[in-house]
Amino acid sequence: MALSLDPRFDLDTEAAGLMAYVDASPTPFHAVVQAGWLLEEAGFVRVDESDPFPTVAGRFYLVRGGSLVAWSTDAQLAPSSPFRVVAAHTDSPNLRLKANADSSCVGWQQLGVEVYGGPLLPTWLDRDLGLSGRVAVRDREAPGGVGHRLLTGSDPLLRVAMLAIHLDRTANDGLTLDRQRHLAPVWGLGQAPGDVVGWLSEQVGVARRDVLGWDVMTHDTQPSARLGRSGDLLAAPRLDNLGTSYAGTRALVEAVAAPGDRPGHVPVLVLFDHEEVGSTSERGAQSTMLPTVLERVVASRGGGREDLLRALAGTVVASGDMSHATHPNWPERHEPSHHVRADGGPVLKLNAQLRYASDAMGAGAFRLACEQAGTPMQTYIHRTDLPCGSTVGPMTAAVTGALTVDVGAPMLSMHSCRELMAAHAVAPYAAALAAFLVPAR
Repeated sequence: MALSLDPRFDLDTEAAGLMAYVDASPTPFHAVVQAGWLLEEAGFVRVDESDPFPTVAGRFYLVRGGSLVAWSTDAQLAPSSPFRVVAAHTDSPNLRLKANADSSCVGWQQLGVEVYGGPLLPTWLDRDLGLSGRVAVRDREAPGGVGHRLLTGSDPLLRVAMLAIHLDRTANDGLTLDRQRHLAPVWGLGQAPGDVVGWLSEQVGVARRDVLGWDVMTHDTQPSARLGRSGDLLAAPRLDNLGTSYAGTRALVEAVAAPGDRPGHVPVLVLFDHEEVGSTSERGAQSTMLPTVLERVVASRGGGREDLLRALAGTVVASGDMSHATHPNWPERHEPSHHVRADGGPVLKLNAQLRYASDAMGAGAFRLACEQAGTPMQTYIHRTDLPCGSTVGPMTAAVTGALTVDVGAPMLSMHSCRELMAAHAVAPYAAALAAFLVPAR
């Protein structure tokens, strides 16, 4: 891929950065912690939503569960100055632990799980899985007496075992899985069920009685890897959409690195949780989280309601979510005049039914960002005879009233337990998003 790429985004460095980010982020709660650390290295300061927003110029971010919003007012612009927003999501399809998870059957200890989002279920079979997430604990110092601890389970713990071919000779003709009966992982041997509450309490260092609840999920424990004849491929879990969460964070870090060159926009990064299940939550794209943060940013700089509405009128949002590369084994499943190469540059996503929020004006803004970043741009359109997925873009556009464009980086095996992209696609994607946040005059 011949690029005159922004020199701040080295091809191999960004690939390695994404792999490290993914491996350290088995859940949305970990993803925002990792993003926060990257931001803090660039001078961002974490603020609490329950405190007044800082009235001094600076770089700030906040975390709400598995979501994050970051912004910079370094340039000391007028309160009515528009925003440039990069939006992504931190969650990925997986299997999540039920409340009463313990069970046993014919000498195997098992855990009950629910399907989260739309995973490719066969890819979760016969893989070494870990458990990670957030555990609610009794804490007298926390608001309401409920605190939380992060659970990071990097060791293999679970396995959803496939039925042997000798017991189902039709398995290769089309596997059918019952989500209730066939997805319960094994995690030990014994006639009696295991004790998941006791295990959780040991892992987070509290007494068993102090475990009050959990948001715990399974994840692939195999590390991310470069592969291929020339190492030009990158395989990892959760590329959809940690690929954009990482690229967006790197974009904001570089966008604020040279404040003297910044035109009249306030750069913002928002990482939403719960996109894979519809975004309807207190921290999803359909929530008031982003609009209220933008309003408070305006107010912290002395602006009022009129200033906010003026700012939103000029705001542009890039909704980033990974995109389908054209599959070499199923090229007929793709729109024939819109093939997407894994190494062909960032992707503009269009859909006449508004499953993607892009229109001509948003497309123009992203095309200019790609030109500024020195990277080619590709265009993705879903086959008309197939139902199209969606993103946080249409919801973000609806709750903010801001011009929104849906974009992505190409990949294969979307929603698999382990996904695939071009290793050198990370840097152009991050560079384009950085240029979008700081458009040239």
